[in-house]
Order: sequence, then structure tokens, then C-alpha cells
Amino acid sequence: MHYARPLAQLVSELERLPGVGPKSAQRMAFHLLRQPQEDARRLAEAIMSVKESIRLCAECSNFTDQELCEVCRDTRRDRALLCVVAETRDLIAMEKTGEYKGMYHVLQGLLSPMENITPDLLKIRELFPRVAGGVQEVILALNPTAEGQTTALYLASRLKPLGIRVTQIAHGLPAGGDMEYADQATLISALQWRREV
Repeated sequence: MHYARPLAQLVSELERLPGVGPKSAQRMAFHLLRQPQEDARRLAEAIMSVKESIRLCAECSNFTDQELCEVCRDTRRDRALLCVVAETRDLIAMEKTGEYKGMYHVLQGLLSPMENITPDLLKIRELFPRVAGGVQEVILALNPTAEGQTTALYLASRLKPLGIRVTQIAHGLPAGGDMEYADQATLISALQWRREV
């Protein structure tokens, strides 16, 4: 069956979202088609608003709608402790534990030689001036995947010569798993049992 061109275009665009296959895209498109025009407009405006107003924090590369994100603006946080995560969703997972009170640095990805993701494509260069500003410990909170371990080893090799304590969260997380899906107790345990790299 062929869709009308605007509907086919919507299905095609929805299929490009992560984790959305052809059938899911079709269901979403038909759902949107049945919604009142005002609901569809609000969704479109929310998407455009995010694209126009969200940027990277000038300090940690977290997503924010201001110059500095909420974490970087919080004067009660321990600035001698820096947790390196791959993505903003990992920062959110760590924050949900309520255990970590330091600062963050979001790499916006992981090293992946297979996908040609090199250090210059990530927010690695921006990490070193922050570390030089009085950081005593860098916690590498990266997913226990090949890319996560590659990134952790690369960062550790660059940070240790600077005399910084470099630790890695304990992997109470399953190998190949994502922090985003870990429960709070697992993340708390992984944070408490971190080890030197």
C-alpha cells in the first residue's frame, strides 16, 4: 500500500529515530494523524524549541538552555571531584542516585575506531583545562562496553601523568549494559566501589 506523500514522509522521518522500526513509525504516524491539530502543533513547537534553545554547557558540555547548566551553577558541589560520562543521559542516571555531589564532564560520545570517532570529535580537549583547575580525582563513569573501556584507558593514560587520581566506577553494571537502564542501587554500588585505573 502506498501512503499519501506527506504521510509517507512522516513515516520515513519517524523511522530515523533510534529504536523505531517501520511498524512503530507507522503506528506513531497514524496516532499523530488522529490527534487534534493543536496537539500536533504543540509537539512540533516543542521539537523546534529544543533545537533552537538547547546548547552545550560552556563548562561541562551537558545540555542546557543557559550558558552554564544547573549542575555547574550549583555552588554547593565539590569542584575537586569530576565525573566523566559519555552522554547527558548518563549524568541524569548518576544524579538520580543522590549519592554523587561533585562536578561532571560530558564527552558527548565514546571513542570508536570502527566508526571513525576519534578524540578530536569528542569533548576530550575541553577536559584538561578543567582538571588543571584544582580537580583532585577524576571518576570515569563510562559504560562497560568495548568503546567505553577504550575511552577509559585513553583518558587514564592522558590524566595520570598530570598527577590526578583517576578512578573508574566498579562494574556492578552488566558487561555491554547501559548506565541509563541501571537501577539506582546498582549505580550507588558502582560509584562507592570505584577503583584506580
